Amino acid sequence: MNIYNNLLESKKYITNLFPYQPDIGIILGSGLGDFVDTLSQKTVIDYSKIPNFKSVKIKGHAGKLVLFDLNGIKIAILQGRYHYYEGHNIQDVIFPVRVLGSLGVKKIIITNAAGGIDKKLTPGNLMIITDHINMMGINPLIGDNNDKIGTRFPDMTNVYTKELVNIIAENMRKLNLEVKEGVYSALSGPSYETPAEIKMLRVLGASAVGMSTVPEAIAARHMGMKIAGISCITNLAAGISDNELNHKEVTKIANNVKDDFIKLITNVLNQLSLKKKGL
Repeated sequence: MNIYNNLLESKKYITNLFPYQPDIGIILGSGLGDFVDTLSQKTVIDYSKIPNFKSVKIKGHAGKLVLFDLNGIKIAILQGRYHYYEGHNIQDVIFPVRVLGSLGVKKIIITNAAGGIDKKLTPGNLMIITDHINMMGINPLIGDNNDKIGTRFPDMTNVYTKELVNIIAENMRKLNLEVKEGVYSALSGPSYETPAEIKMLRVLGASAVGMSTVPEAIAARHMGMKIAGISCITNLAAGISDNELNHKEVTKIANNVKDDFIKLITNVLNQLSLKKKGL
């Protein structure tokens, strides 16, 4: 598979429908896709129509690329994502993020639904990701490197850009939301973690756990993007409460938080658009 040529093919298809360079990208996680419904003027493209994209099978992930203009700033949204546990090749998992980079995205906000490990987190909290731990057993950069996409050995010291972390925290305070920050750990899934695995992750310093985001963050960092991450805490991780975990509860809690999430993302994008224009 020639990843670079595939990126060019996907980019050509998208730019024929939206002939502008997006400045900011967003990945919407489980149950968080309703943000798109607030947009009036937008270009919506089903993943199934874009060359080299795969279909999305998980409930809560629409599988659409949404492009729009906000105060003169172009934004591209991945409404839904692929997960490694679906059986996708890891290169397919990160391909949509690669496409955003090839379109010109310089800043990206990656969101997800996650289980809370830190006892200070409760379902319904929005946690700003400050770092991550890759426990998926794979790195999306394994294999031949194309220098046109990124360097062979990208630095991962500051994956989540402090400037973007501060902007999100500032807007959370303006909305009277509790500012929670922490380390996100990703496992492959699809089974939820055992209580023993959660104890291990806590010892390692993880605040929340999920089954996504890390491959996309690595790929975005590889391409030189500035990254922000937000976890919607939808449940307490295994062993912290006696409740059994299920995906239906995850999407239910995410739905309950959607109003706060939409306001936060809208405010952050408005601030980034003003900053881009030097206002």
